[in-house]
Amino acid sequence: MNIQIFGTKKCNDTKKAQRFFKERNMKFQFIDLNEKEISKGEFRSVCQAVGGMDEMIDGNCKDRDALALVQYIAEDEREEKLLMNPQVLKTPMVRNGKQATVGYQPEVWKAWS
Repeated sequence: MNIQIFGTKKCNDTKKAQRFFKERNMKFQFIDLNEKEISKGEFRSVCQAVGGMDEMIDGNCKDRDALALVQYIAEDEREEKLLMNPQVLKTPMVRNGKQATVGYQPEVWKAWS
């Protein structure tokens, strides 16, 4: 099991996800999206597992300009803009091989243990 948690240090749901895996002694790798961007391969893997890019966009994000940009841009350019503007992504993005979740979803993670 190789669990990756993509998020930010300030995100409460990301902190709760880290606590969830720590409490169960499950090893994970934390990637802070403010320090290191998610690779295209990792992004596509999460995107495919959760049902598309629209599922990964946080409609409540604080950066309304970036949100409008990624929501109304042409589909073929959306991936690049999302990678350049990680603040509009729902966090945490938790990846376990081909499986992934966005947001705080402990009921799904329990099945991984």
